Order: sequence, then structure tokens, then C-alpha cells
Amino acid sequence: MPRVALALLAALLAFQGAAQDYPSKPVRVFVPSSPGGASDVAARLVSPKLAEVLGQPFIVENRVASGGIVGTAQLAKSPADGYAIMMTFDTFASNPHLYKELPYDVVKDFAPVMLLARYPQILVVHPSLKVKTVPEFVAYAKANGAKLNYGSAGPASSSRLAFELFKETAGIELEAVHYKGGGPAINDLLAGTVQVMLIQAGGAIGQNVRSGKLVGLATSGRQRSPHFPDLPTIADFYPGFETTSWVGVIAPAGTPRPVIDRLNGTLARILAAPDMKEKFDVQSAEIVAGTPEQFGELIKSETVKWGKIIREKNIRVD
Repeated sequence: MPRVALALLAALLAFQGAAQDYPSKPVRVFVPSSPGGASDVAARLVSPKLAEVLGQPFIVENRVASGGIVGTAQLAKSPADGYAIMMTFDTFASNPHLYKELPYDVVKDFAPVMLLARYPQILVVHPSLKVKTVPEFVAYAKANGAKLNYGSAGPASSSRLAFELFKETAGIELEAVHYKGGGPAINDLLAGTVQVMLIQAGGAIGQNVRSGKLVGLATSGRQRSPHFPDLPTIADFYPGFETTSWVGVIAPAGTPRPVIDRLNGTLARILAAPDMKEKFDVQSAEIVAGTPEQFGELIKSETVKWGKIIREKNIRVD
């Protein structure tokens, strides 16, 4: 056998052997957001199960700063060996268009592992508006836009981008009030300081809609959410409208494919368990558990979609 072929075979065997031994030490799971958010909850649901199945600790580390940029940059600089991964979320795809410069490339510097779950967003208003449907709210906003504010989880958040898209689609004008996270924004919506939001439907927002403290008008997915079956979609009134939040796992570019496949396959088995479905149901989440290629295509398509909207609306953060 030629020397080059022998070298390639040896490298392949070493590559496969490393993947079979993976993991042989603790794995760090970066979460580029504060505790309690969708990506943090997802990381804390699956990490103990990964540790149980793969025999090594999966340690969740919150890397909170600059809309997830700091934690994502740290992942990009980490060794591509599978011992640093990240539970990222939808702003991963929009940040390149919101900031003038990023210390990484979302396509070239990372390897998709799996899209774990999608989360519908919900258009929700304070009861004082006395509107019950999307057309009623749009009519009210056109007549009273100067008196209304919408809340967002931050200037770079998906809740801001989703509402900006809704404003353009519905032909309304409202000023934004940006918060440092969804929790403070929801608290001010409950207090009536802001009057409307379009935000991920899980957790506190869903509970307040079900209890009647807030009024849900519609969800933002292509189809009705099984968690809010009585609510129409925004697309029922504005065909083609669609926004969703999502969380997924990425690794540094160059991470061996057998390691990616082992993580993906293990996550798929974990997410197929009935108890895991119940836990994600509490977050109003739809488990996806797709392939690395499917997640990669989503990242690319979301980057194109939000880039167009951000340019057209001239939305900037820095």
C-alpha cells in the first residue's frame, strides 16, 4: 500500500478511535444567556441525560453578555474536539446583521449538531386594550399608535425582530421599550407599562395567557400551536407571516463528524423519551431533534431572512 494511503488510513483509524472514546472527560455546555431562558432551560434538561448516557459530566456554563456574542466567540475559539459545545438560540442567525462586526462567522466557525426544539411566539396584549383578535388590535393600533408601546426582551432579541416584522406586515407604528430579558418585559406588560408583545410562548407568558391575566391574540407559526389550539395564527390574517424561536446545539468548526454524530444520536434518543416531551411541553416547545444538515440549513435560511428584514428596517444595535 502506498505511503500516502497508509498515512490516510492511520489518520482515519485514529479519528474513529477518538470518536469511539468520546467523551473521556467532562464536557462544557455553554449557554450564551442568563438562567431561565429557553436555551438555559433546554441545556439543563438534556445535560444530565447526556451525562447519564455517555458517562461524563456535561457542565452547563452561562456566558452572559452582549446578546450571546461573548459566549459564542468563546466557543469559536475552543478546541474542535467535542469538549465544548453550546446551546444556542435564534438570535445566533440574526446577530451578524445587527452588529457591525462579530468576532466569528456563524456559518464558517461552527458545526451544527442538532436543532432541538421550536417555540411558537405569541402576540399578547394587556387586557386594558379590550381587544380580542388580531384585526381588532391592528385597528386599535392604527387609531392609537402614539399611545402604545411594545415590549421586547432586548434590542437584539427575536421578540424585537418579530414585532418589527409584524409592524411592517400590519402597517402599524409603535415605539419599542427594550428590556434586559423576557422576564422584566413580561412584568411590565402585566403592569400595563407596555401594552403588547410578540414573544416566545413558553413559561410565564403562556401561564399568564391561560390564567387570563394577559390576552393572547394569535401565535406566529405556520400552523396552530398544539399548546394554544384555540388561538389562530397571525398568518390566518396575513398570509405568509411566520416567526418562531428555537434552540439548538452547535460545536466549533472542525469537530470530528463521528463526535457530532454521537452527540446527535444520543440527543435524539434522549428527546424521544416521554418524560422529556412532557418537560418541553411545559415550555410550549415542539421537539424537533433533526439532523446536523437540517440545522445547518435552518441557520442559513434564518440568516438570509432576518438579514433582509434588518436591512429594510434599518435596525442596528451598535
